[in-house]
Amino acid sequence: MHAKVAVVTGAASGIGRALALGLARRGARLALADIDPGGLGETARRAGALGVEAHTWQVDVGDRAAVVSFAAEVEKHYGTVHQLYNNAGIAGGGVNILDAEWAVFERVLAVNLWGVLHTTKAFLPHLIDSGAGHLVNISSLNGLMAQAELGAYSTSKFGVRGFTEALRMEMVAAGHPVRVCVVHPGGVKTNIATATLAEAERIGRVVTAEYREQIRVYNERALRLSPDRAAEIILRGVEANRPRILVGGDARVVDVAVRLLPRVYPWLVGRAMRQAAR
Repeated sequence: MHAKVAVVTGAASGIGRALALGLARRGARLALADIDPGGLGETARRAGALGVEAHTWQVDVGDRAAVVSFAAEVEKHYGTVHQLYNNAGIAGGGVNILDAEWAVFERVLAVNLWGVLHTTKAFLPHLIDSGAGHLVNISSLNGLMAQAELGAYSTSKFGVRGFTEALRMEMVAAGHPVRVCVVHPGGVKTNIATATLAEAERIGRVVTAEYREQIRVYNERALRLSPDRAAEIILRGVEANRPRILVGGDARVVDVAVRLLPRVYPWLVGRAMRQAAR
């Protein structure tokens, strides 16, 4: 990855920041995007301290025009793009599908699914032109298995999985020099669940004490893998040209369960969730 140009979305925190720093340690030149300018600047500062070139763009990946402009600016600055890590995402959970407002689905799909489509379409010609492109789309454990009260999130992450696998087939059939990879992280210690709570409060939803406790328990018991470790697994998988990367023991268990126990696993998941909430 030395001297290659790598684009990372959602780079202000969590897995995105860890990916950026992992790439920096490998000598990549970085184009970092996020909607959070403060966190984005800190990621760039840390990457720069590792001796690599890192530039930032404040971009909402759900905004197609903004993404197209972003891709043009990155290409103008660096001249080429070798790798794209589509990591930006939000949860938007905590409410069942029956009660969810349309705005929840619209925003989650805009960022998690349309964001991946926007950036992929904008950067794919540059990846092809590089002669050694690599596209890495971050799905989720919920791209393998749906989950109650995460209807919008699960929809988006299954969509990312399907889109990525279709694109991989197209790149192979056309003989384009682009490797395409989908990543399914399990429980990683990021702020995505806490951010969901803040978003619920921002849009005026009633946030109960029970829901706050669910978020606290989820953060403590389900999110165990560090972002640095998750990023290292992803980057090693990219280096090995793996088309599919499972991050964490929970993702590997779910992957097996949904294929071997399709009728039983929903009950097992429900039971595990009830026990985790105690």
